[in-house]
Amino acid sequence: MERLCGPELPFWVANQTFHTDRPDLPECFQLSVLSWLPCIYLWAVCPIYLFYLKRNNRGYIMMSIMNRFKTVFGLLLWIVCWTDLFYTFHELRQGNTQPPIYFVTPLVLGMTMLLATFLIQFERLRGVQSSGVLFIFWFLCVLCAIVPFRSKILQASSQSEVKDKLRFTTFYFYFAFVVCELILCCFNEKPPLFSNVVTDPNPCPEATAGFLSTMTFWWFTSMAIKGYKMPLETKDLWSLNKRDSSKVTVPKLLNQWEEELTKAKSDQNLSSQAVYSKPPPSTTNHTGAGGGSSPEEVEVLLSNKKTAPRQPSFLRALIKAFGPYFLIGSAFKLLQDVVTFVNPQLLRMLISFTKQKGAPDWWGYSLAFLMFFTAFLQTLILHRHFQYCFVTGMNVRTAVIGAIYRKSLVITNAAKRSSTVGEVVNLMSVDAQRFMDLTTFLNMLWSAPLQIMLALYFLWQNLGPSVLAGVAVMIMLIPLNAVIAMRTRAYQVEQMQYKDARIKLMNEILNGIKVLKLYAWENSFKEKVLDIRQKELNVLRKTAYLGALSTMAWTSAPFLVALTTFAVYVSIDENNILDAEKAFVSLSLFNILRFPLNMLPQVISSMVQASVSLKRIESFLSHEELDPNSVDRKNTAAGD
Repeated sequence: MERLCGPELPFWVANQTFHTDRPDLPECFQLSVLSWLPCIYLWAVCPIYLFYLKRNNRGYIMMSIMNRFKTVFGLLLWIVCWTDLFYTFHELRQGNTQPPIYFVTPLVLGMTMLLATFLIQFERLRGVQSSGVLFIFWFLCVLCAIVPFRSKILQASSQSEVKDKLRFTTFYFYFAFVVCELILCCFNEKPPLFSNVVTDPNPCPEATAGFLSTMTFWWFTSMAIKGYKMPLETKDLWSLNKRDSSKVTVPKLLNQWEEELTKAKSDQNLSSQAVYSKPPPSTTNHTGAGGGSSPEEVEVLLSNKKTAPRQPSFLRALIKAFGPYFLIGSAFKLLQDVVTFVNPQLLRMLISFTKQKGAPDWWGYSLAFLMFFTAFLQTLILHRHFQYCFVTGMNVRTAVIGAIYRKSLVITNAAKRSSTVGEVVNLMSVDAQRFMDLTTFLNMLWSAPLQIMLALYFLWQNLGPSVLAGVAVMIMLIPLNAVIAMRTRAYQVEQMQYKDARIKLMNEILNGIKVLKLYAWENSFKEKVLDIRQKELNVLRKTAYLGALSTMAWTSAPFLVALTTFAVYVSIDENNILDAEKAFVSLSLFNILRFPLNMLPQVISSMVQASVSLKRIESFLSHEELDPNSVDRKNTAAGD
């Protein structure tokens, strides 16, 4: 940074920033980090965002007055930034040499403002009514410009005359235009031309909500107020979003499943052709110069090359159909995990601030505000993650039920013998629900280990090797949970078998109820049903015991880990003192450990149950279907 700013503009001065009652950031830091940060964000996000806009064209939006103001402000920002650049060249010609930072920063800012202006128009052409990417960009610009805004006011008040009047003026023009862009980004554009006319009398406002409204769930406020004033009725509820309806989700899954079936059939055909294309045995001498192979050798070579045919994967179809939308929630979860570990570090700095007698008050207020802002941001991101996960789970359940129902209408009579009505009902009610339950917390599979590793890393920095005692407690619980998971899976398979048999028997009873009444067989069949139900209850009881044992072990895990770690830390060395900083920071990290340790066994249990359901659904959807050409669809007149 010395080459960019020169010796006259230091990048960082501790006495100017921390050890003073009027803190300020050096000019080099303002011109480099604070100016480049929004630019780096926009240029990094731009390729992905442009690719997204090209793939999702919602229509054409007429240029409104608000859009014209956005474009004009963007061009004015470009002019302001390049005015500073040309003024620096003018100073160079006058013999007043400036550091390279005065050339680089206006150039970078000017190019970024041109890019932002281009995005404003490109979004309009693609039918984007509210831009989250540009809102974050303008917010970062305003946030990073607040510090120079204050610095220039302090410099102007402390000096009798402003030295660099042009840059002083252009910066305030820049700040005013950026604030205007941020305010305009809070409002939605008009709907695109030729878009579908909304004929729904009570449409869901989420579809037309802006970026801020979506992030804060403000679109739901009207429903909450109405529910507070009076009990909600069916007519008060909004209609379902089109993207969440069964006519959209079911074909999406069925198309992917058809692709899986087609690929599996093509692979089987290729493997069968390879097997039946075996060459005839050679009639030449096997040990002679002809070099021919014996029939036994050809058979061995062909058997070695033959691989197992590819089976259609229902899991792969689910991932292709709903994976991209779910990955957006995964990105929010990753961001939330990173933000979670900021608060313990801020707490450490706050406790350290209370120990310092001469520390300025503004530093304590700043740390308290940062802790509040971090918690607010963490909550905001976490709820966006859950929104994506719940919607994905609902879509998966809807699509699975629709696929099973449509399959049940076209399977052959031979398949109906193996898949009874009771099994089909269980597939649509129980097995589909398990996919929804798993999708809600599926991200904990990678998030829980990540949070545990980060928490242990920071605990190691805080307490040293004593953390290994807590790690040992967690490792001791892993084999117990593994055994519980395997037994739960076995009980799950057994329970579904009993449930299928019970519903099959009940279906037969209802179909032959007249015969049962005629021969007074009610008690006999009642005992049969109760016998199956008793076996099912026994399995459920064993599963509940295992679940209670797993929950008890992992719920007590954070307490046992903290207790063991503190005990070992104090006992291994007399110099180890458990003061307020170590205790409170460690407890905050242990509290972070509590959620992943509690959720991990539940996710593993849900995965075990979902794996059983996955195989059952996959087996059912792989049944043979009736030949559609064998059905006569000719319309006949009513009088014939």
